[in-house]
Amino acid sequence: MSVLIVGGDHLGSIPKELDKIGVNDIKHLAGRSTQKIRNGIPESMDFIIVLCDYVNHNLSHKIKEYASLKEIPVVYAKRSWSSIYQKIKDNQCQLKKKGLQFILN
Repeated sequence: MSVLIVGGDHLGSIPKELDKIGVNDIKHLAGRSTQKIRNGIPESMDFIIVLCDYVNHNLSHKIKEYASLKEIPVVYAKRSWSSIYQKIKDNQCQLKKKGLQFILN
């Protein structure tokens, strides 16, 4: 399973924790400006995590438009593993509809 994480300069332990629940391909875009997506957004992402507290508002809007167009689920969370985990858990039904299965405790 692959994920695009948008926002935050450093991810800390988030990639290790995502690997534990079944995400094996992680791409990261720092959320400082919309200039970052001019090079394009990876096409093969299963879902997107937007770190709300570390993302430019315009970039967040562009990501939301892109995800809507490509029908990719988006999870909005703070930059902490507990917040990301809880949001994935809360949106598990929506993610399952897209064929995404997580190993959640």
